[in-house]
Amino acid sequence: MGKTALVTGASNGIGYELSRIHAEKGGDLILVARSKDKMVELKTELEETHGVKVFIIGKDLSVPGSAREVYEAVKDMGLTVDFLVNNAGFGDYGMFVDSDWEKQERMINLNITTLAHLTWLYLPEMINRRSGKILNLASTASFQPGPTMSVYFASKAFVLNFSEAINNEVNEFGVTVTALCPGATQSGFQSAAAMSESKLFDGNNFPTSREVAEYGYRAMEKGKAVAIHGFKNALMANAVRFAPRSVVVKAARKVQAKNY
Repeated sequence: MGKTALVTGASNGIGYELSRIHAEKGGDLILVARSKDKMVELKTELEETHGVKVFIIGKDLSVPGSAREVYEAVKDMGLTVDFLVNNAGFGDYGMFVDSDWEKQERMINLNITTLAHLTWLYLPEMINRRSGKILNLASTASFQPGPTMSVYFASKAFVLNFSEAINNEVNEFGVTVTALCPGATQSGFQSAAAMSESKLFDGNNFPTSREVAEYGYRAMEKGKAVAIHGFKNALMANAVRFAPRSVVVKAARKVQAKNY
């Protein structure tokens, strides 16, 4: 019998591909996202193609208390979560002082609070079973400050540090926590974050969501603590540790600047 994975943000991008990969391996799925229609289509495809069971929960995870609601819904279904994939998240582009605070607050709730709460809810069960895997979507943004995307970069720094710490705490119980750190990826992220004008997304040949998902899934299976996708991304992420922080933040600002 395959393992059951709960995947947040499963309706598009990396979360969508992670769901497909898990089904291809014969695992059942619990898909969580705001867009229920897209999940219904994915559920039909995966069940018909791979013979797995797919359950869907339509939920806006940026709303306080939504993690508990998902946990209770899964419990009511009588399901056990073997793999928890905290993929849901979004960014926002622009100067912090000009930003919409409600959007920043939703980002913090989704990228940090819901991720940590779901982890907290499912860890005791995994520890009791002495098995379980958690994949948290961090980013290469985790490794430095990010002017013009200050809250997003800070939220991903939390995901990275949180994941590494929890992995150390639970590893002895047969449970692993992996932080997947992709760089810029062909997904819906840039449009959702209003980043079409950023130099970061100007004329670059980025990996597909499928490529990143395959790398992340393998890293989760191996129990790798930190998985940085791409040699160049890994080189840059590690290089910032040796540069003065004032230089790092200026470089990040230059890369994120508008392309005009």
